[in-house]
Amino acid sequence: MDYNVKLENFEGPLDLLLYLVRKNEIDIQQIPVITVTSQYMEYLELMKVLNLDIAGEFLVMAATLLYLKSRALLPVCDDDEDSEEAKNTLEDLKRQLLEYQQYKDAAHHLREQNILEKDVFTRACIIEPTDDDAPAFREASIFELLEALKNVIQRTGAKADVMSVTMEHLSVKDRINQILERLEGVKEGIEFEALFDNTPDRLEIITTFLAILELIKMQALKVYQNANFGKLFVYAVTDDEVSTEPTSEELTQE
Repeated sequence: MDYNVKLENFEGPLDLLLYLVRKNEIDIQQIPVITVTSQYMEYLELMKVLNLDIAGEFLVMAATLLYLKSRALLPVCDDDEDSEEAKNTLEDLKRQLLEYQQYKDAAHHLREQNILEKDVFTRACIIEPTDDDAPAFREASIFELLEALKNVIQRTGAKADVMSVTMEHLSVKDRINQILERLEGVKEGIEFEALFDNTPDRLEIITTFLAILELIKMQALKVYQNANFGKLFVYAVTDDEVSTEPTSEELTQE
């Protein structure tokens, strides 16, 4: 029986597209459809390999992107109705992304406010500028975890074999216990890639990643990032530290 992972509050296809736009530093109005589609399909294939519970919306978006990519590879004719439809589809996708980006940014801004400001909105006051050089930290998304996994696969040379992994032979439970033992008493956390051996085989890579996802789902582990697309750091969550987040200084340690 395959090992299936179902995460709570799993991000949707617009989250993945927005992640790719920001990762590639792309203007939403100038999206390179061919490049973004290829990258989107890579992430989708990796999620399938990991047996993540993928919602149908991901497949609908994949079909839309593949359609736009196919139209982009064909010559454009002024009287081509399909070309006009593809153009309208692309414009609608850009509009959705822009609206979703505004929503995400607004939600992030609200989370940054203190507890009082989350519930009570008052007239804004002038705030002195802070040190922008100080590193910020936030929890990593599933797509940032997948990106880190891709880096591990690339570093270990297991990319060619990872797609043929048979999930039924994995011992995720044992790996969960090993990770918890390794994180026990380590307050400063551990770098994500350090949880993978220097020369792991494809089974070890997938097992470790699935164990991390399960621990996140169990709220026994959190993964933080000290900069956009920067290194990931893994922290165990204990009963005494459920509400404690790592400091910026801790996240700068390697």
